[in-house]
Amino acid sequence: MLKILLPIDGSECSKKAVRDFIQLLDWYKEIPEFHLLNVQYPLDGNVSLFINQADIKQYHQEEGLKNLREARDILDQAEITHEFHITVGDPAEMIVRFATEKQYDLIVMGPRGRGGLKGLLLGSVTSKVMQLSQTPVLLIK
Repeated sequence: MLKILLPIDGSECSKKAVRDFIQLLDWYKEIPEFHLLNVQYPLDGNVSLFINQADIKQYHQEEGLKNLREARDILDQAEITHEFHITVGDPAEMIVRFATEKQYDLIVMGPRGRGGLKGLLLGSVTSKVMQLSQTPVLLIK
């Protein structure tokens, strides 16, 4: 069974990628295994000096769940089983590392996320994933 990784940042573009990819499932003989991934940015500065690691981990978990909520709801409504993962680090690097370590067959992404002006044509995270990844990347426009 194919394993598909869908990085989700909570943006409309990433949710649209999930909705639109569901429409393409007739491409496959059997429904692939879906995994959602949210990558949280590490907290800036010396935050860890003032807040314990358990609280920081809980914060990242809560924020990740918020970002994944709507994508999970879309898959639930389509009755597609899925798993979700939350990690911390540079989004593009963590997506590529996660896809490689867990041996995903495909990364499905929207062309833009929350990149602002940096990602005017192609999101900066999406662009970096495409450059770094040995796993095929499908962009859903």
